[in-house]
Amino acid sequence: MRVRNKPWAKEKLAEYPQFVIHKPESHKRKWHELFGNNNPLHIEVGTGKGRFITGMAKANPDINYIGIELAESVVVSALDLAIAADIPNIKILNRNANDLHEFFDKGDVDRLYLNFSDPWPKKRHEKRRLTYKTYLKSYEDILKNGGEIHFKTDNRGLFEYSLTSFSEYGLLLTYVSLDLHKSDFEGNIMTEYEEKFSSKGFPIYRSEVKYQNEE
Repeated sequence: MRVRNKPWAKEKLAEYPQFVIHKPESHKRKWHELFGNNNPLHIEVGTGKGRFITGMAKANPDINYIGIELAESVVVSALDLAIAADIPNIKILNRNANDLHEFFDKGDVDRLYLNFSDPWPKKRHEKRRLTYKTYLKSYEDILKNGGEIHFKTDNRGLFEYSLTSFSEYGLLLTYVSLDLHKSDFEGNIMTEYEEKFSSKGFPIYRSEVKYQNEE
């Protein structure tokens, strides 16, 4: 999807330091100090326009949330939602998912969300998929022992690939749905893409997996 350029985006992001964290490296190992509590920390990699992460933060005030998105012209929409919600348990990082290790340490994160990630369908682009083994290793490096990944997509090919990737990495599959909106799953917060695709009758695939590295 082509994103309209917003040349003013960088300036706006700089105006709201209470939501947009510009030097996340300085909070590594001490995110609880930034939020002012010891609540669990959940992050969304590829937060897009922020509907999911803001909705989760509203629904779960005892959990801290960080949405991570590289595209400035997209993440300003997430900022708008955070401003409107005016809640203390949400932050935004305008950074690349390849750099997670730079601002999170082992055990900093309790749960990671991947929602409607780019499927990169061509085989030569496999390493770019956010469920490729090198990404799974980077998530393991920041999640607490036994941490979880919650994954949603409309793309069956990516879903099947991801289930295989999770299994080969040694993750434990704890939940799977081949048609989320027709399941008995409760508390689902939709993303913008999810609403678009489900309204057209496409099934939404969802899974939860857990790292088996508990002490």
